Amino acid sequence: MLDFCQYIFSQLVAGMSSVLFYNIGGFPFIVLWLVVAAVFFTIYLRGVNFRLFRHALQIVSGKYDNHDATGEVSHMQALFSAIAATVGLGSIAGVSVAVAVGGPGVVFWIVIAGFFGMATKFAEVMLSMCYREHDENGKIFGGPFQYIKKGLSDIGLPRAGKVLAVIFAIFCLGGALGGGNMFQSNQTVKVMTTTFPGLAGYGWAIALAFALLVFCVLVGSIKRIARVAEKVSPLKGILYLICAMIIIGANIEKLPDTLLLIMQDALSGKAVAGGLIAMLAMAFKRASFANEAGLGSAPIAHATARTKEPAREAIVALLEPFFAAMIALLTGLMVTITGAYAGASINDGVAIATHAFASVSTWFPVMLALNVFIFAYSTTIGWSYYGEIAWSYMFGSRYIRLYQLIFCLATFLGGIMQFGVVLDFSDLLILGMALPNITALYLLRKRVRSEMLNYMEKL
Repeated sequence: MLDFCQYIFSQLVAGMSSVLFYNIGGFPFIVLWLVVAAVFFTIYLRGVNFRLFRHALQIVSGKYDNHDATGEVSHMQALFSAIAATVGLGSIAGVSVAVAVGGPGVVFWIVIAGFFGMATKFAEVMLSMCYREHDENGKIFGGPFQYIKKGLSDIGLPRAGKVLAVIFAIFCLGGALGGGNMFQSNQTVKVMTTTFPGLAGYGWAIALAFALLVFCVLVGSIKRIARVAEKVSPLKGILYLICAMIIIGANIEKLPDTLLLIMQDALSGKAVAGGLIAMLAMAFKRASFANEAGLGSAPIAHATARTKEPAREAIVALLEPFFAAMIALLTGLMVTITGAYAGASINDGVAIATHAFASVSTWFPVMLALNVFIFAYSTTIGWSYYGEIAWSYMFGSRYIRLYQLIFCLATFLGGIMQFGVVLDFSDLLILGMALPNITALYLLRKRVRSEMLNYMEKL
């Protein structure tokens, strides 16, 4: 029965993907859509991704916190809530697969994509702060749902705003039930059964336990998610950094050759994927999944930040793609320097990283299993909130408990399905969010630049 359901599911995904990933000069349309937007906003916003990076660090440190300002969480909590959802297993399993399929050169382009994506992230979070709302209970919420509908209405396109907002909500809800949880639980089960052979026949039990742990946080609010994320996000970054540095350190004599290989492969196009264009397409696709810049997901979390200045939270958001790029870089270096990517396929997923960890010691994959669980869990609870806001936008807040049950069921099912099918489904829905979102960013670009320039004058 499961095999039949997976077959039907894979055929549905394949049909929808043929439209969204239609090739234009070797680039899937949706990937090209994201790349062009990232370059455009980097230029249009005068290199905001580089000019205000230091100021972003100052804001996160608490220097500009105002407890009397409107909002539910601090700048740091909002950032960590967004990072918790954004920087997940796409930065480990997704990047590992990209290197295996596209070659080591993919690593360089994933990092470049992350730096350009900072500008897109700035633009969408700026609009989210400008158009955020309060519900009848005083709860603050925002994101593309609001700025697409209200923003386009402000410029005389009310009908287009309503339609695009609903399209975004559909993709966002689907993304929450795909990449937001199915992808995460799938790779958690994969690493646990690979690391601990005794669990090989109990993937369903691991998936069930993971889903129940997610439900324990789902019954709270953004404040609870923010509190959990504030503790988990630094932990997952620091722990993974330590592990990756140990692996790279154990192979330090290979580092110069590895860096040379990555650069040569990146610029020559002699990649497994079949040339420079195919490698670039793979890199930007995986980078988009890893940092989510332009997808409209992170602005939902940032909208709850406590601040009177929309630009201030947008500046904080610059750090998010940067953090994702650094994690992706560590993963790429790790699987390249150990040769773990050689001969691997798309269905190996996080098992590629497991081989890299095992090169240090037979027990070291246990550390990866811990890393994967922390990454997967924090990302899943972060995306649960995104999906909840999308659900509320379409159906109201009366049936939130039903959404939470569906979310947990999808989390469980993702853990027992084949990784290739889950990855395709995740790409389809999460990247699909960029269609209505970036359309709105282009149309509202003047508001973004105006707010940015006004804030910079105050500084």
